Amino acid sequence: RENLLNIFKEFLKMSLDDLIVVLRVAEFRNITAAATSLDMRAATASAAVKRVEQELGVELFVRSTRRLRLSAAGEKYLPHCKQAIDLLSQAQQNLRSEVDSVTGEIRLSVSSDLGRNRVVPWIDELMATHPGLNLRVQITDTNVDFYRDSVDMALRYGAPSDTNLYGFKICDVPRLLCASPDYLSRHGRPIHPDDLENHNGLFYQLQDIPFDLWTFKRGDEEYRVKMTGDRASNDGDLVRRWCVA
Repeated sequence: RENLLNIFKEFLKMSLDDLIVVLRVAEFRNITAAATSLDMRAATASAAVKRVEQELGVELFVRSTRRLRLSAAGEKYLPHCKQAIDLLSQAQQNLRSEVDSVTGEIRLSVSSDLGRNRVVPWIDELMATHPGLNLRVQITDTNVDFYRDSVDMALRYGAPSDTNLYGFKICDVPRLLCASPDYLSRHGRPIHPDDLENHNGLFYQLQDIPFDLWTFKRGDEEYRVKMTGDRASNDGDLVRRWCVA
């Protein structure tokens, strides 16, 4: 046990990848073969062996022109080293098994349109995969205060404006310009973004500010159109329903 404790102390000073290379070299008795099994260059494997030997202050292998063999120090050190790596690997597997099983309560905030029309099947799949999970869902289009609102995660369109928040993309949300055939028959079909100035838009608004500046890109060209319209709502799902009605 004392020997293993000393190995762990040395273990912390060295790269785990380097130690794995050393064990593989000991297995194959050949640096090139060990490097091939690890999908790396022989020079990289040789450098890893040298780093470990320098850290320990001893040579683990006796080198000849054809093969390597373990030195006396290597025969003493490497079995304990393998045992230490095996223990670490087992600890990692135990941790992963706990992480893979999600239990407890998650408080989730989702925007109205995204929550009602996209997230519901994802939630159903999540709950089926993790039956020990309890979910509390808050549907709102306002910005979330994670401390005040007691929320664990929030799903929103776009990137978070608060640099203190960690965000990552879960899906693409393409933007489409669309109108019903009846609307086009009554008001005409726009050909260029500039034509939209004379059309009636449907707007989503947040904190009483409508998103009425529409941007269009084609190659290096960019067009911005200040739209007008007679309907706006802070509920994204309602705006979508107006659109498809």
